[in-house]
Amino acid sequence: MEADILLIEDEVEFADYLKRGLTYAGYNVRLAHSAEEGLDKFDQNRPRLLILDVMLPGMDSMDACRRIRENGYMGPILMLTARNAIPDRILGLDAGADDYLVKPFAFEELLARIRTLQRRTGESTSVIIFADMELDMGLYTAHRAGKPIALTRTEFDLLVHFLRHPRQVLTREALTLEVWGRDAEIQPNILDVYIARLRRKLGEPPLIHTIYGIGYVLKEETV
Repeated sequence: MEADILLIEDEVEFADYLKRGLTYAGYNVRLAHSAEEGLDKFDQNRPRLLILDVMLPGMDSMDACRRIRENGYMGPILMLTARNAIPDRILGLDAGADDYLVKPFAFEELLARIRTLQRRTGESTSVIIFADMELDMGLYTAHRAGKPIALTRTEFDLLVHFLRHPRQVLTREALTLEVWGRDAEIQPNILDVYIARLRRKLGEPPLIHTIYGIGYVLKEETV
């Protein structure tokens, strides 16, 4: 099945190379060479997946990513970067990215990351309710006490796993495997980063609690 991908990459030859490879792999790819052009094409037709280079001319890539998320986009965002430092990755995640791929990379790794990010596109349209929180699997929306919560695709997937196992202690290994997959190469602290972001977005009273030395549990706060 084809998946519409918007690729925003300013290096023309590299962008053409990626587009040819992705097209050959069966994806329908639209290409933009700047953040401004990418936002225009995004507004014209929202993709199922966005690939965004960190270093773009004109508008800052992080700002473009934030604007896309603030516009309600729940699809996966993969950032391409030459920066391998953890603080740079954290900036991208805070801007709304779901994953990072450091240049140079093997094209097969790009395909594997895309498959991982899109592996849940066939979720059934159902609503999960826990306490004062409601998650719509069909619309990819989340609300708490009636107020919308803006989540990235990875945050959404992580919250879904918690909601499917309420009041059950989930190990760090189980959460990492469920959300990122067995073959994903991720930083050791990436789960902690996402848990912290998810807690902040869910607000008070807290619903995700740490079980030190084991993992985390979703439960109502007890007095």
